[in-house]
Amino acid sequence: MTQNGQPNGKKTDKPRPVHEIRMGRVRAAIWVNETDNGVRHNVTFSRLYRDEQNDQWKDSTSFGRGDLPLIAKVADQAFLWIYQQAQARAAQAREQGQDVEAASGEEAHAAPVGAGAGGDIPF
Repeated sequence: MTQNGQPNGKKTDKPRPVHEIRMGRVRAAIWVNETDNGVRHNVTFSRLYRDEQNDQWKDSTSFGRGDLPLIAKVADQAFLWIYQQAQARAAQAREQGQDVEAASGEEAHAAPVGAGAGGDIPF
């Protein structure tokens, strides 16, 4: 054991994503933020690669053309996970007689069919 109580010497106070989705070398990390207006989620995307000089795995936020189909699939799965979490919070709030909108956050109002489907984005 090390001084911080971890066998490998890594600190545990570093924030961790609440969920990760990975396809091949593309990864989405989903982060939760508790706010006065409810739960909000952010997603970061990264690409894993092997640094041959140091023989280590690293990640990058730069993507090539071949990565884009995987980014789209991982982004879709991240959206669905966040949407399902909001729906679960809303159902739980209904069961407990709470304000559904405050409990579920803005994600509960997201359309499950994609951005712009309701005509709100002019493109």
